[in-house]
Amino acid sequence: MKTAALYAFVALLPTFANAQAQTWQQCGGIGWSGPTTCVSGTTCTKLNDYYSQCIPGASSAPATTPPATTPPPTSVPTSVPPTSPTTGTGSTPTASPNNPWTGYQVYLSPFYAQEVTAAAAQISDKTLAAKAASVAKIPTFTWFDTINKTADLGTYLADAQSIQKSTGQKQLVQIVVYDLPDRDCAAKASNGEFSIANNGQANYFNYIDQLVAQIKQFPDVRVVAVIEPDSLANLVTNLNLQKCSNAQQTYLACVNYALKQLSAVGVYSYMDAGHAGWLGWPANLSPAAQLFAKVYKDAGSSPFIKGLATNVANYNALQAASPDPITQGNSNYDEIHYINALGPLLQQQGFPATFIVDQGRSGQQNLRQQWGDWCNIKGAGFGTRPTTNTGSSLIDSIVWVKPGGECDGTSNSSSPRFDSTCSLSDADQPAPEAGTWFQEYFTTLVSKANPPL
Repeated sequence: MKTAALYAFVALLPTFANAQAQTWQQCGGIGWSGPTTCVSGTTCTKLNDYYSQCIPGASSAPATTPPATTPPPTSVPTSVPPTSPTTGTGSTPTASPNNPWTGYQVYLSPFYAQEVTAAAAQISDKTLAAKAASVAKIPTFTWFDTINKTADLGTYLADAQSIQKSTGQKQLVQIVVYDLPDRDCAAKASNGEFSIANNGQANYFNYIDQLVAQIKQFPDVRVVAVIEPDSLANLVTNLNLQKCSNAQQTYLACVNYALKQLSAVGVYSYMDAGHAGWLGWPANLSPAAQLFAKVYKDAGSSPFIKGLATNVANYNALQAASPDPITQGNSNYDEIHYINALGPLLQQQGFPATFIVDQGRSGQQNLRQQWGDWCNIKGAGFGTRPTTNTGSSLIDSIVWVKPGGECDGTSNSSSPRFDSTCSLSDADQPAPEAGTWFQEYFTTLVSKANPPL
């Protein structure tokens, strides 16, 4: 029987070898043993060492990887030259006391628009496809999660400047600074490219220098940055983890460098502050306020350090109709309660912070089994569109920081970046690698959008 089974298996091998991956499925990468060719109309495109994906159309293949991917080399690529940035004007920028978004049009990420357009073309339902296509016109942040993407910022800024000159409408480019050494010390799905043990701090400083060099060339285009999602929040609650404890001083040094250098070229920065279910618990509020205020002061208390970003890539409502059962025990059960509790504590510490709140995937509520579940939550929908009509003097803007449709993390337990959270019962599965396109999830975000698209 064993021999017969072996022959049967061998007979199946040509079938496996000739199989083709479907649109948006994996087609290569380290450790991949599945099909390496794609169905007609799609191209097998390398996104990182661990993941190649079948992307519709050869011309639509992305030139860079999406947010939250890649653990490539731990040293700065040799193709990136050292920087001695030169300014476009030579003048020192002056911060406006107004809301940074006031009077500005938010630049649309061409990379995300390309992803959305390709995804919408794959939806057979014409009504749903039209709704999906409309997402390309909704501004999101662009994540710079590897040093090799920094040159793209110059491309986007040049495009924004061209739009500004041709239309007379001032442009604002939204970015996420996200490349700390030993990044995301309490998770695995979004481990980064730099290691503290392998020149990580110097590599990070060079990464910031590359961003600054691009920004200096376009002083007339406003830039708003979210600084290092999850990093400082981990220093409030997760120092019991060795990786976080070991990273503490490096995180602080790197964030300090980022804030100082970006402020010097007029970037409005918002440090990531987790969300209501993380730092919103009463016991965490004061330590969080003390930490953020200290970072603000250590970086020179620049008026360009505007405040904090909350709910980045998460699912909490800004103002919930009623508390989700999973929030039981926390009076700060949504983002407005969290912000209203944290804001005054920051002011008492000498940090006049305002906030931005990610509502990109917060259209549906009461979906999670636990408040800490964060990976590709089933049934999520696009949320409130970006706006400065926030209903709160503490909140500068509702934003979409996480580009909806880009995966949070893989459900493949054999992946080097597998995080068990991505295989929980409330996580949509099967899911590809973090940052790669998740077509089925995007379609759900569209169909479950609230307000509807």
